[in-house]
Amino acid sequence: MQADRYSRMVSWLKVLFPLIALALLSTLFLLSRAIEPGDVIPFAEKEIQERLRDQQITGPFFSGVTADGDQIAFSAEKLITPSGETGANRAQRVHAELDLSQGTAITLQAREANVALSRDEAELSGDVIFTSSTGYRISTDRLISELTALNVQSPGPVEGIGPAGTITAGSMSLTAPQKGGAVQLIFKDGVKLVYEPSKMEE
Repeated sequence: MQADRYSRMVSWLKVLFPLIALALLSTLFLLSRAIEPGDVIPFAEKEIQERLRDQQITGPFFSGVTADGDQIAFSAEKLITPSGETGANRAQRVHAELDLSQGTAITLQAREANVALSRDEAELSGDVIFTSSTGYRISTDRLISELTALNVQSPGPVEGIGPAGTITAGSMSLTAPQKGGAVQLIFKDGVKLVYEPSKMEE
């Protein structure tokens, strides 16, 4: 008799346990917050549309050598090619290094740069910093550089330090007037130099 009672209880439990499990799962689904697809998709769609509209390259790097043997290395955080603008690129967080054949090393940094291959130039803007191994550190708002030759121009005001002291000027240029000739860093338009003998001693 006990065996029959035990068998009936086991049979009931086999039916009861699945029902309890089903009830628990139903409760979980009822209590859980429904996830709206619209909460996630708009961000993904926006990102996709931006990438479709503007071709983007993350972490681009370019290096080359000019006809005079000057080495150029260019890197950026991101490079964008706006739609409908052939040969035009906009770079963000730009870093460029120029190793001149005469031994001078130059570094250029800027928040962004517009690169126009058709005009063979790059226009750097936003906290532009010009640094040279000869002791110059110059800041400006805008700097224009050729891509295939050494010709760097700052058409606006510049300020910074040099081997002899503090410098301010209305414009600045870095060029080699003659092919293979000496590179010249020239300050123009209201140049002011505050001479500091201690820098000369260093």
